[in-house]
Amino acid sequence: MYEYRRRLTREVPFGPISLGGYLPIRVESMLNTHTSDTRASVEQCRRLHDAGCEIIRLTVPTEKDAENLRAIRDQLRRDGIRTPLVADIHFSARAAMKAVEFVENIRINPGNYATRKKFSNGDYTEDEYQQELLHVRQEFLPLVEKARSLGVSMRIGTNHGSLSDRIVSRRGNSPDGMVEAALEFARICEDAGYYDILFSMKSSNVRVMIQAYRLLVQRADKELLHAYPLHLGVTEAGDGDEARVKSAMGIGALLEDGLGDTIRVSLTEDPVNEVPVGFEIVRKYNTFHQVKGKKAHLPLKHLIESSGEAGRSRAATEELPFDPVSYSRRSSEPLETGGLVIGGEALPVVETALQSPLSEADGALEEALLRLRPELEAGAIRSELLTVPVAVESDLPLLRNLLGRLGPAARSVGASTAEAGLFNLLLREDLAKVRFEITEEEMLPKDLVDMIPADCFPAVEFSFVRQRSGVGVAAEVLASFAMKARARNLQRVLFSVVSSDGLYAARRLALEFRRRSIRAPVSVRFSGSDPLRLSTIIDASVQAGPLFSDGLGDMLSLQTPLSAEDEISLGFNILQGARARMSKTEFISCPGCGRTYFDLERAAASIKTRLSHLKGLKIGIMGCVVNGPGEMADADFGYVGAGKNRISLYVGKECVAENLPEVEAVDRLIDLIREHGRWVEPSAPLED
Repeated sequence: MYEYRRRLTREVPFGPISLGGYLPIRVESMLNTHTSDTRASVEQCRRLHDAGCEIIRLTVPTEKDAENLRAIRDQLRRDGIRTPLVADIHFSARAAMKAVEFVENIRINPGNYATRKKFSNGDYTEDEYQQELLHVRQEFLPLVEKARSLGVSMRIGTNHGSLSDRIVSRRGNSPDGMVEAALEFARICEDAGYYDILFSMKSSNVRVMIQAYRLLVQRADKELLHAYPLHLGVTEAGDGDEARVKSAMGIGALLEDGLGDTIRVSLTEDPVNEVPVGFEIVRKYNTFHQVKGKKAHLPLKHLIESSGEAGRSRAATEELPFDPVSYSRRSSEPLETGGLVIGGEALPVVETALQSPLSEADGALEEALLRLRPELEAGAIRSELLTVPVAVESDLPLLRNLLGRLGPAARSVGASTAEAGLFNLLLREDLAKVRFEITEEEMLPKDLVDMIPADCFPAVEFSFVRQRSGVGVAAEVLASFAMKARARNLQRVLFSVVSSDGLYAARRLALEFRRRSIRAPVSVRFSGSDPLRLSTIIDASVQAGPLFSDGLGDMLSLQTPLSAEDEISLGFNILQGARARMSKTEFISCPGCGRTYFDLERAAASIKTRLSHLKGLKIGIMGCVVNGPGEMADADFGYVGAGKNRISLYVGKECVAENLPEVEAVDRLIDLIREHGRWVEPSAPLED
């Protein structure tokens, strides 16, 4: 958890390629065409192939669709496209038995494959449970034997919210239930001597998804004969920046943990759009493998420690500042400043920073005004704390000028510096917070903490600017400052690591604080300089997001090349993706597939336009009933395809309106939200 070491897995074949082991992390996507439409499916496969997609999945709801896989495959092979194909199966064992003949991999969902009851909410006696499991084995074994005979691999793909009644009755709709569902099918495979399998544990809830994969590895590495590859993905992530943030957070958190051999980014967009996002997420890890080679990719030390029961025991007892499979927020003392509360039970604060000192940045005052925008309504997406760099003493008059221009919003301004003398001067200013940057390898005054008056008005943040040092250095330096502050009984202090890759260092800081019983708040800081917008969004989401998913952050601060509004939006998107702070409507929308019989992208856009002002509400937008009530497990309301241009509406998991014409469905959805007391009228737009 404190350095990158990829888990070594069994290599599993996918036709002309394999995945797992020392191989690169593969990027895949899925068609949203109907599998019975050969021309449309082949054309979309061509476009995905041209985009570099390494594995292509097609939905197979019926035997007729399964039979048409032959025509699609044969045309692609005639065109020289050798990209491995995956058949996606949910309920139909008959469709699976036919589809396996024409693909390189078959995905089955253990929550609904060979399951006889769904959403019955009934309890199972032990005999009923075992009888159902025996039925699954009898239905599943023929597919296992046929896949083995044809050299076809299999993904056991669990989805949160579409677990079998049998599993839910014992383990709930939880990460534990997701893992057990997959292991039941894996045990059948191993009993039959079939080992060409991999797993996925998908959820639209990033926190649940991360916990489920971690728990799977813990249990599978103890119970199964092999360490099998993992396919990573956040399902029903939606579209736009929000979907890219959620996907990068969930997938990136696990890649940073050394888990994952193939990924798919699920977007409610053209499937081709998923491919560059996927490659951007895995770029860092695949580049590391190529540059460092096998030993650095997976150090010999890790191979030794990971083998045998002793190694598993050591890995299981690694000291962590959080529970990797269950959420709880790190305990900290709340700090009040500038009308904000940082730490304790308060929602995480979003801070932004100017890129240059006031003396060097043309238009810096206007930039500051834009970021704070005090005229916006309460609860709007806006910067809550602005930090201005102060490099020289002549910046101080400019800072005072800024405070005067901001009026009431001046309470939300802080300053940062790396100079001890300026730090001392800033402590006397009317600021919300003063941040001192501890530059790596530079000598610091011994009395730096002693400069802080006991009744200092600004809160004080110590930031270690990490460049080349190991993750332990930043943690030890900041912990020593925290101990000195505690000895002086200073209450209004917080700490952070500034870096473009600060995930491991922030974890280590939280560990050092726990060891020393330090309960000061921790700010999560990401400082990036990549000019590419997508790269910045992904890097910030990967490095900052998992810290909030694991309960380690009290404030989020970004310093990037993005525009002010993009950067603020990114901060709130990260917190919402981590379920740490719900600041707007969350749309849980699937990417669509061959089971979808309406214009999903258009419907999602229309719903977002009309409902996006409903702060904190979760809306599920699903292409079909297969992925409807199950995949939107924690949505408040659902909009689910029921046939050609027909829609069913849900409140939670309950279907309350069936088979509505698509042209009426959005208005009826709004009526439902009103009936349940969750509707508010949108505010009138501000005039320029």
